[in-house]
Amino acid sequence: MREINPQETTRAYAFEMWMQAPNPMVTFFKTLDVSRLLKICRRHKLKFNMLMCYCIGRAAVQVKEFYMLPVGEKLMQYDTIAVNTIVANSAGEVSSCDLPYSDDLEQFGSDYLHLTKQVAESCIDHDLSADSMVIGTSALAQYEIDGAVGMYSGIFNNPFMIWGRYKRGLFKTTLTVSFQFHHTQMDGAHAAKFLDILQREIDEVKFV
Repeated sequence: MREINPQETTRAYAFEMWMQAPNPMVTFFKTLDVSRLLKICRRHKLKFNMLMCYCIGRAAVQVKEFYMLPVGEKLMQYDTIAVNTIVANSAGEVSSCDLPYSDDLEQFGSDYLHLTKQVAESCIDHDLSADSMVIGTSALAQYEIDGAVGMYSGIFNNPFMIWGRYKRGLFKTTLTVSFQFHHTQMDGAHAAKFLDILQREIDEVKFV
């Protein structure tokens, strides 16, 4: 990552308006149709959470604002994106695992299985935040929730997604997600575009 001058970017006005705001975070909610992901999970014996993380990364790389992030008082530029997942570890607690995004689903899935197993066994977080812009995720898959709003700590400005248990319907399966983002990083239109792209990627994901 490298520091960039906000005035030389499309985020100049947002940087001036939102960097000193008491709470610069915005949260959107969206209900996604995840029927295709479940079919692929069953057919290829893949983890649902892995596929969600892959689709999130695949959608994010198509929105240029994800490659910028306010860190401290600076605006930083990244060349790569990673997706974080929370892992239940061997101590009965949770650890954090950053997964490098790869457009190759098979490679991403292999990294997911290897890194989450490593973190679960060692209870040591796997951190890529110095190298990649990390999208946080938290899957509360055993619980039915309608949404969640993350707490702004003033330390981590990364975008964050939360979801609970998916809901099976007669014709489709849905999943409600919350997406929290720093207003300096992107505007509402960028976030809404990302969520629309995420639905498209879920609808079109393929595993060969």
